[in-house]
Amino acid sequence: MINRAVLTGRLTRDVDLRYTPSGAAVGNFTLAVDRQFTNQNNEREADFINCVIWRKSAENFANFTHKGSLVGIEGRIQTRNYENQQGQRVYVTEVVVENFALLEPRSASGNAGGNNFSAPNDNNAPQGDTNPFGAPAQGNSAPAGGFGGNQNQPAADNSNQNDPFANNGQSIDISDDDLPF
Repeated sequence: MINRAVLTGRLTRDVDLRYTPSGAAVGNFTLAVDRQFTNQNNEREADFINCVIWRKSAENFANFTHKGSLVGIEGRIQTRNYENQQGQRVYVTEVVVENFALLEPRSASGNAGGNNFSAPNDNNAPQGDTNPFGAPAQGNSAPAGGFGGNQNQPAADNSNQNDPFANNGQSIDISDDDLPF
C-alpha cells in the first residue's frame, strides 16, 4: 500500500508547539496550498491542509518557520476520530510530516541571513542524499562545476570538459546501427 503526500505551501499561522505528558514535542499547523487552476473570477483558490509533526523535527520546524513561510513537506495522510465534549464523533484528516524543507531564505520573510535547512523526522523513515524537493540533504553538498569535474579550474575553463555533447568542432559519426530505434 502507498500513502505519500508531498505538498508545497505557506503556513497560515505560527506552528502550535506542545509537549505530550511523556515529553515528546508535537507541532500542529495548517498549510495553504494553491490550486493549479483559477475559478470563474480568474482567482486562484487554496486548500488548507492540517498537518502534524513530531519530536525534534517539530521543535526545529517551529523554530525556523512562522506565519507565511513557504515550506515543502512530505508525509502520510492519517485519519483519526474522537468524541468531543458534546458527545459528538469528530473525524480528523491530517498529514503526518516525515520530512520538510524551507523553500525560501530567511531574508525573504523578514529575518536576517539565509537558510537551506531540511530535516527528516525521527520515525526511521528512509533517507537518501536528497530530500523530495530536490535540495541536498543536510550536511551533503553537490560538487562545484557540475558532474564532479575538476574543481580546481575555473568554471569557464572546464565547461567543455563536463559537457558530454560538446564536439569541439569535430563532426559526430553516427550510423543507423547505433540508433536504438
